[in-house]
Amino acid sequence: MDPVPGTDSAPLAGLAWSSASAPPPRGFSAISCTVEGAPANFGKTFAQKSGYFLCLSTLGSLENPLENVVGDIQIVVDKSPLPLGFSPVSDPMDSKASVSKKKRMCVKLLPLGAADTAVFDVRLSGKTKTVPGYLRVGDMGGFAIWCKKAKVPRPVPKPRGLSRDMQSLSLDAPSQPSKGGLLERTLSRLGPRASTLRRNDSIYEASSLYGISAMDGVPFTLHPRFEGKSCSPLYNYGFVVEKTAAARLPPSVS
Repeated sequence: MDPVPGTDSAPLAGLAWSSASAPPPRGFSAISCTVEGAPANFGKTFAQKSGYFLCLSTLGSLENPLENVVGDIQIVVDKSPLPLGFSPVSDPMDSKASVSKKKRMCVKLLPLGAADTAVFDVRLSGKTKTVPGYLRVGDMGGFAIWCKKAKVPRPVPKPRGLSRDMQSLSLDAPSQPSKGGLLERTLSRLGPRASTLRRNDSIYEASSLYGISAMDGVPFTLHPRFEGKSCSPLYNYGFVVEKTAAARLPPSVS
């Protein structure tokens, strides 16, 4: 069954030739047989006994938009110039395996983030065979070469944890601290002096922290000329706030 590109498949990252007498390059897998089941050994003749295989490398992840993918494949005559943007598939390292002198396979590599479509699979067949769902690239070494193209998934950058400094720049509204937690942080900044803070007075409990006034403990007396008099017939101000503040004692801090 032909593979269908989707969430479980990835585009090809490259193609390479590998000698039949050596393992494929690291990260590559060899196309060892055709769709008919015949050995897919290029160049194996009476004079050339080892031959070579076409190898594929699949993109490892979709996290890096700069990672290259195979955008297209072409077969060109060996002496002709390469198409614009294409590069030849690398020859095998084994000098005993000779690649075809008549034709060359070349690929067009594109950054993942810039590719709309890419090659997801390559298959080989006999020259008279048709591979459904695949596009015929050309003939080479006695085989027909087919590729499957599909739309490239968008790169998904790997999420990164925000540092404490970056979190402080976040536009998200911070959670409101409780009054108890605010009091503990306030006392911790006071250091050793906080130990002498009299917290027995109800006015200095955490729930009444914001009730402390700068007037607490300041003696309050009226000027003699206001004793027993009101400020106006319509407004009788009794100085209740001032007298209450004077009656409260401030916290004793050593």
